[in-house]
Amino acid sequence: MTVNPLAEDLSREIAKRMKRSKLDIPAGVSVKHCHLTKEHFKILFGAAAEPKRVKDIKQPGFYAAEEMIDVQGPKGVLKKIRLVAPYRDHTQIEIAVSDAMAIGIKPPVRESGDVKGSAGAVLIGPAGKIEIKEGVIIAQRHLHFSPSEAKSLGIASGEVVRVRAGAGQGRSTVFEDVVVRVSDKYSLEFHVDTDEANAAGIKTGDIVHIA
Repeated sequence: MTVNPLAEDLSREIAKRMKRSKLDIPAGVSVKHCHLTKEHFKILFGAAAEPKRVKDIKQPGFYAAEEMIDVQGPKGVLKKIRLVAPYRDHTQIEIAVSDAMAIGIKPPVRESGDVKGSAGAVLIGPAGKIEIKEGVIIAQRHLHFSPSEAKSLGIASGEVVRVRAGAGQGRSTVFEDVVVRVSDKYSLEFHVDTDEANAAGIKTGDIVHIA
């Protein structure tokens, strides 16, 4: 009997999607926060200051710090934006669309680290303030995988998938354009901001699935 290659390909694709859809993935709701360079941290908090750890977050090596800043735009100020440490090579402020509208700026949707040509703002700390010309973004929704987790699902870094969230909450939502990130520094987690989480009725720790 002749095997139809198209039918084989379709069968493999269906099997792959079914396997992926069964993986329970914890959600991590990303509240507005900042990453700072050492230089900017010292300007904002003082030359002798260092970030003070409050608690570790799920992604290995990162922690929520005690320090917080205000972020000022043309129409207002976002208060108490928490620092996520350690230091970064580029200062990055991650906020939601509703936050951006409140202070009158228009940040682009970007993957973390891609700040070139993004929005600017004034950063205010207890020891000083600084105006950044770029660095404010709305984070692209994404999935973190370790290499072993990604390999088991046949999923690659940079792949774009769909994620179903909020099942059973009355607000089930399928998120398009979810970017996969694979690294031995990552732990399995689906990241969305507060606007997106509220739309789907989910909170940190809730389970989502690849659609």
